[in-house]
Amino acid sequence: MSTGSGADSAPAPTTPDPIQQTAQPRTSMFSSLKIRNYRLFATGQVVSNTGTWMQRIAQDWLVLTLTGSSTAVGITTALQFLPMLLFGLYGGVIADRCNKRTLLLATQAAMGITGLALAALTLSGQVQVWHVYATAFVLGLVTVVDNPARQSFVHEMVGPDQLRNAVSLNSANFQSARLVGPAVAGVLITAVGSGYAFLLNGLSFIAPLTGLLLMRTADLHKAVVTPRGKGQLREGLRYVAGKPELIWPIVLVGFIGTFGFNFPIWLSAFADDVYHAGAGTYGLLNTLMAAGSLIGALLAARRGTSRMRLLVAAAVLFGVLEIVAAFAPTFWLFAALLVPVGMFGLTVNVTANSSIQMATDPAMRGRVMALFMMVFTGGTPLGAPLVGWVTDTYGPRVGFAAGGAVATLAAIGVGVMLARVGDLRVKIDLRRGRPHVTFVPKEQPLATATAA
Repeated sequence: MSTGSGADSAPAPTTPDPIQQTAQPRTSMFSSLKIRNYRLFATGQVVSNTGTWMQRIAQDWLVLTLTGSSTAVGITTALQFLPMLLFGLYGGVIADRCNKRTLLLATQAAMGITGLALAALTLSGQVQVWHVYATAFVLGLVTVVDNPARQSFVHEMVGPDQLRNAVSLNSANFQSARLVGPAVAGVLITAVGSGYAFLLNGLSFIAPLTGLLLMRTADLHKAVVTPRGKGQLREGLRYVAGKPELIWPIVLVGFIGTFGFNFPIWLSAFADDVYHAGAGTYGLLNTLMAAGSLIGALLAARRGTSRMRLLVAAAVLFGVLEIVAAFAPTFWLFAALLVPVGMFGLTVNVTANSSIQMATDPAMRGRVMALFMMVFTGGTPLGAPLVGWVTDTYGPRVGFAAGGAVATLAAIGVGVMLARVGDLRVKIDLRRGRPHVTFVPKEQPLATATAA
């Protein structure tokens, strides 16, 4: 709809429609891996991500073994993500001010040290639950800087044309490690205990450090480094608040991250309390969810666009499937439903991540991605203890279903807001071969003719 005067023949600029697609050049599924620097980065990340998943499974099971409480597992998860909630935006400011490759060398080394410290405590037989709490909190502090630096460094490695593909492959990378890590962790915990899983995680960070050191810095795309100044955090918040295509996806992933992604609590409780199984079954459930997530990541890598309607639809399906899985009558049906839960959960994450990065000014990318990660993972300290209490008090099924219900309602609410911002309405067409539910522009009233 034109906003210019009748005498102005030039077309008026249009505001980007937040519910429409963000176009990207056509890419193949693995096109960003042709870039040497990104290939080094991805290789290092798949090794350290495998170790990270091993530590996550071992850490959750160790806490459950030491305390017998799902609430304690929730507290551990909360402590790991509490720093992101408290300091996440400051991490984005640091990422925008610093050389991201240098920053990542420091953060990845620090994360490896936390794994080695927990391994030493566990293998020596001295570990107590407060040790796990402390290392989880320290790891969270490092992540405050590591996350926005790592997210925004992708653009420096691959450039704008391959950004969406690289973001999707990062998620595929993470989920591939999730297929291997939980299975290996389950075997290690059963055979020799949690300590060796922590040890291997600490050593795994040698791989990303090596990859970062071997990169050709001349091949990196020129980064925008923001000089030190006052009010940069507030500037980032104002920037996001003024762009609906940023603020509403961030709101949605905030709700889903806080209430819908508490899988360490739910899956450990289902394995222990519902199915009376051990660490191997817990690892299997995580592996099945990772399989679905990997499928979702690879499908995302093939897509050349980021659609807000896809984000909303995937979030609705994610929440509904969590509710259905919560009341699955048999173990194998519950396990099978985790595959699509993982697929749609990953679709939400990748679609939101890539659309936000591509809609953000490079000088603001660190702060915007810090806000994205803050609400996605930083909400966990608020949601995890509550979800853990509901799970302990009313049972794993009610806890899981409650998280799915919140995710579903949030997705519907954000979908309505995006439709209003884009001046769209829902069109339902039940004819065969047609999209049954679509968003179309609202009919505009005819303009009153004026005399020339």
